[in-house]
Amino acid sequence: MDTATYPGSDFFAVWAPAPEEVRLRVGVEDSAVYPMAKRAGDWWVCSEPGVTKEPGLRYGFELLIDGEWSPTFPDPRTRAQPDGIHGLSEVVTEDFAWTDEAWTGRTLESMVIYELHVGTFTPEGTFDAVIDKLDHLSDLGVTALELMPVNPFGGERNWGYDGVDWLAVQHSYGGPEGLKRLVDACHNRGIAVILDVVYNHFGPDGNYNGLYGPYTAGGSTGWGETVNLSNHQSDEVRAYVLDSVRQWLGEFHIDGLRLDAVHSYDDRGAYSIMEQMRAVADDVQGRTGIPKTLIAESDLNDPRLLTDRAGGGYGLDGQWVDDIHHALHTLVSGEDHAYYEDFGSLEVLLKALREGWFFTGTYSSYRGRTHGREINKEHVPAWKLVTYTTTHDQTGNRAAGDRPSMNLSPEQQVLKAAVIYCSPFTPMLFMGEEFGATTPFPFFCSHTDEHLNEATREGRRREFAHSGWDDHEVPDPASEATYSSAKLDWNFDADQQRILEGYTTLLRLRRELQLARPDLRELTVDGGGDEMAPWLAMGNDEHLLLANLSGRTAHVPYGGQLVYSFTDPQVGDEATELAPWEFALVKRS
Repeated sequence: MDTATYPGSDFFAVWAPAPEEVRLRVGVEDSAVYPMAKRAGDWWVCSEPGVTKEPGLRYGFELLIDGEWSPTFPDPRTRAQPDGIHGLSEVVTEDFAWTDEAWTGRTLESMVIYELHVGTFTPEGTFDAVIDKLDHLSDLGVTALELMPVNPFGGERNWGYDGVDWLAVQHSYGGPEGLKRLVDACHNRGIAVILDVVYNHFGPDGNYNGLYGPYTAGGSTGWGETVNLSNHQSDEVRAYVLDSVRQWLGEFHIDGLRLDAVHSYDDRGAYSIMEQMRAVADDVQGRTGIPKTLIAESDLNDPRLLTDRAGGGYGLDGQWVDDIHHALHTLVSGEDHAYYEDFGSLEVLLKALREGWFFTGTYSSYRGRTHGREINKEHVPAWKLVTYTTTHDQTGNRAAGDRPSMNLSPEQQVLKAAVIYCSPFTPMLFMGEEFGATTPFPFFCSHTDEHLNEATREGRRREFAHSGWDDHEVPDPASEATYSSAKLDWNFDADQQRILEGYTTLLRLRRELQLARPDLRELTVDGGGDEMAPWLAMGNDEHLLLANLSGRTAHVPYGGQLVYSFTDPQVGDEATELAPWEFALVKRS
């Protein structure tokens, strides 16, 4: 490709193999139209004298399709959409007054991740408002912030997974400048930033990319049309994805990316797109000296994602692990519907903790087939597995979006946190769980097309009916009230303050006692008791977590010197008696 035509130069350019002609429209009120010339590789370029990319300039492209000119569409590579996904694109500068020169970065093994949704984390719902809460996160022990997707979406309310412009930032959150301010502020507090990115589908609202060329390949992921990563003319689509990766990790100083639902990639090439992402991350890391982390969301239980590229893997740094969440959640809550049906016993939890995940080439009754593959513990250290008591999915994919904290006692909540934070896996919190938030996190959207809103309503009802929930439990995802209900309430009652102190203490002890030090090969995991009072013992040669995972008293044949408990357990030198949902972190005798 001619480098003078590549997006990011002084010329307006767009990849558009589909239309017969393309023209550029610049300006809002006194707009002007300019012709574009087709260059090699189906790139169209406007090189008219005096037409350059000046910051603040609004522009769009018009396509000649079947002999008729289209309306003005945004640039697929737009960097800003101040008037929303249907409006003109805006030229923005890459310049920013960074003050994070002292930042040396973090690797995944040193992270305590905090996942948040920018729009509902604070009343204001902006990047700048998140900055105001960084002291809270730092005091809690958080070392990495994970932002749910921030690409532009339809309307003003969305989880973020309906984004359409993969190089732009939602205007209502603060746009690209606001995101850079947040990253800069985090780095100055020693906090890394991970960005959730969606490369498996485009949102249904405002997706004009298909009019330019084959960005999608037909078929559906269940959330939108499959992205063209393997079919005809897919090289430029891959370049679009990889340029997005490079932009976030480079220009925006983002420390890592969480890759949404990689199992939905239609990726059949000899070089996986994930392997190519790793190469981009390595290049940025090499030039900046700052670690760049890639974390997958995958339900495949495939260790190749986490295996080094030299060993035939994709070289990703980490992966979300639902198996441990499911095993712990079912034991404590008693729920066993839908995808929880394979879980619910102590044996399942013990295997998940020992092996990293439960399905290792074993049969899944929910899936109706064998699932997963065993982890080679020599090649995949425990810190590569990201574990949690809940996430946006595990909360928001419930009919009412009710959090565990809305159904469990403070003792049950902190018990679950203790199991996660005393394990060698990388821990992640979902916003508000650290103080037992009483506000739900239901699914919400605000598509500009009412037909899309209605289709979303019907889809949610069908999904939850299949899982046994009643229609009346499902809030209207397009209602502003549903969105408003998800806003965190930062006024804590006595129980919430107590939960926050428990979380803070556990994370401090994890750090000070190096509880994450053992690997899967060195981890002690034991359990027992009867079916009504199962107990867990987990730790290393210095410390053990003893946990009663039931509502009945449990007698645990391990003891030691008590280091911390949320309650007042009876700890002896050789044995411990735990009340319902009680735990004890002990130093071995």
